[in-house]
Amino acid sequence: MGIRMGRNNYGKSRVRLLRVVRGPHGNEIREFTVAIRFEGDFDTVHTAGDNSKVLPTDTMKNTVYALAGQEPAVSAEGFASRLIRHFLETCSEVERVEVDVREDVWARVGANGKAHTTAFVRAGEEKRNAFLSGTRQGITIRAGVESLIAMKTAQSAFEGFRKDRYTTLKEDRDRVMATSIKADWLYANGDVDFNVVWEGVRDKLVEAFANHESLSLQHTLYAMGEAVLQKFPEIREIRLSLPNKHYNLVNLAPFGLNNPSEVFLPTDEPHGLIEGTVTRD
Repeated sequence: MGIRMGRNNYGKSRVRLLRVVRGPHGNEIREFTVAIRFEGDFDTVHTAGDNSKVLPTDTMKNTVYALAGQEPAVSAEGFASRLIRHFLETCSEVERVEVDVREDVWARVGANGKAHTTAFVRAGEEKRNAFLSGTRQGITIRAGVESLIAMKTAQSAFEGFRKDRYTTLKEDRDRVMATSIKADWLYANGDVDFNVVWEGVRDKLVEAFANHESLSLQHTLYAMGEAVLQKFPEIREIRLSLPNKHYNLVNLAPFGLNNPSEVFLPTDEPHGLIEGTVTRD
């Protein structure tokens, strides 16, 4: 029985970058955390200790900063595409390059209806993501958002579910529904204004969550995905992961008080997890 090296990859993770674009009417900023992975003809580095085909991961890190210095990182997707093209052009041993970019979302400070030109605030834990995989035959582009916190205090029910001897959950036709939206979507091609579409998809997800007459979080997941695909023909599919953040009604009866769905106890663990992909036929 022979032994051989199976599929393998190597790369650099958590390369942090802040790119400031300085302009006459104000500045723009992009804060990225970049991960790069190579796949290709690298068996001999494992089996024989031959490093001749290995581009150091430190060079990958340096390339991130060098390319960012040569021109502005206009979007996470565009910057990742530049990195992929560069490595495929300069490293003949590389067959596939994968680049993940996680972007911290910053917004301009605003006061009196006017946006500050050089001051920004970060939008909590929300992140913009890009996941690109490229070979010499082409690049696949996924984009996404995560840690987008959303809550609604009406238009949400959960009734008629299956019950067995261990079921204690009560049916509820007017509950608090909250989640941390994580979504990523697949582009049909790269001919897209990534910033405009990303902002549009984010807004459409929140709008659909807010306005949907929900019979379950699964029901709302499909409505969110359907709304995005109806609005954006350049997107082929969208994958959603929605943890069900529970808010339990507090029993105030021991204190002689009623609680008409006004006082709740937030609970982080355990929580439900609803996931699904909405796709075109």
